[in-house]
Amino acid sequence: MAKTLIIPGLFGSGAGHWQRHWLDDQPRATLVEQDDWDHPVLERWRDALERTILRHGVVDVVAHSLGCILVASLARRPLARQIRSALLVAPCDLDVTGRLHPGSIAFGAMPEHPLPFPSLIVGSLNDPYMSFDRLRHISTRWGSRLVDLGHAGHINVASGFGRWSRGYDLLTVLNGIARREQPPASAAQIAENREGRVVAGR
Repeated sequence: MAKTLIIPGLFGSGAGHWQRHWLDDQPRATLVEQDDWDHPVLERWRDALERTILRHGVVDVVAHSLGCILVASLARRPLARQIRSALLVAPCDLDVTGRLHPGSIAFGAMPEHPLPFPSLIVGSLNDPYMSFDRLRHISTRWGSRLVDLGHAGHINVASGFGRWSRGYDLLTVLNGIARREQPPASAAQIAENREGRVVAGR
């Protein structure tokens, strides 16, 4: 059975964050640790992620914010074939994040290559880290399905997302897509019923 890698963004996911609850609630979940959560450097973070993937084999990934950008940076790397599915929650725009946290991140340009694994982006209409128009563009470039949660901020503790059990349902749906047990239209309908309005599909 595949491990689920929990991949936080800038500053990590602190106490009360839905990713921390995921680690508590899901026995197959494990955290991708980073040496420096406050000053992310793409090469160092990606090395840590790739070492974790190598250790566990085929994995599902559940990423938040800058963690989504980290996952997308694997698109053209050999280990991408070991990712069965990716749940990408509230990806951040690198330019916006750089302005909000000057000098904190060194991640280069925004990745826009198609992802070679099934992916679902969960986004918000009022995320301060990425406009919804930009999110639509990124989901198209990555070839990801996109679920709109409405006005949900950055989908973190500050916007009211502690334990987020619906995320478990979305990953189950995504795994069904990855195993080709569910057609995309059916999966999209389930995601719409559980989480919000599906606004784009692959």
